[in-house]
Amino acid sequence: MGAVTGVLAAAAAVIGRINAALLTVGIAVGTLCVAVMVASILVQVVFRYALGNALAWSEELARFCMLWMTGLMAPHAYRRGGFVGIDMLTALLSRRAAAVLTLALSAMVLAILLYAYRIGTSELCGFVARSGLDALYVPDTGVRFDLRAACGIAGLADLPDLVTAWSLAAPDASGWFKVPRWWMMLSFHAGVCLMILVTVELGLRAAVEALGAADRLHPIAPPRAAAGAD
Repeated sequence: MGAVTGVLAAAAAVIGRINAALLTVGIAVGTLCVAVMVASILVQVVFRYALGNALAWSEELARFCMLWMTGLMAPHAYRRGGFVGIDMLTALLSRRAAAVLTLALSAMVLAILLYAYRIGTSELCGFVARSGLDALYVPDTGVRFDLRAACGIAGLADLPDLVTAWSLAAPDASGWFKVPRWWMMLSFHAGVCLMILVTVELGLRAAVEALGAADRLHPIAPPRAAAGAD
């Protein structure tokens, strides 16, 4: 039993370091998204009400940033216990019994997230994902990515196709490239993948606690907003 506990604790530590690194980057990008979203909304207010000339791209940019902010920051909040939850039952249980309950709930969450992953994959590979947003453009560098080639990957043997999916084309004469809708839809997929990694980590930690070896786990810092809330 001690060997099993050691393996689980080591696995939790490894995936914990991976999650910490990924979510640190996610928080940085998510913070940038919030700043851009707020700026685009303020610009729209000025142009709409002060100048009487509403911008077509501002709302799409704000929506784009909001979705990516959510997809990148929600896993961070989940990992650090920032989601709203009812803990009356776990408070009544012993630490090991509460860990068993947490492990069972983590398994349920993981099953839901794996189903959500399938939904996200089907949406990314659908017709709508290949269309462009109505009014959001970026400077055209000529770099193109063939989404159909990526969606055709069936296994590890097909991963080299990702390299050939990239190509360099002549930039559009206008110098601008319409943002594909899948760039925005990818936020959901990225968020689900990060949540899966976090759920696996939390499940491993719960398994170690259920085996009575909580002292082998490194603590996950609580969310800053909750510090001192008591």
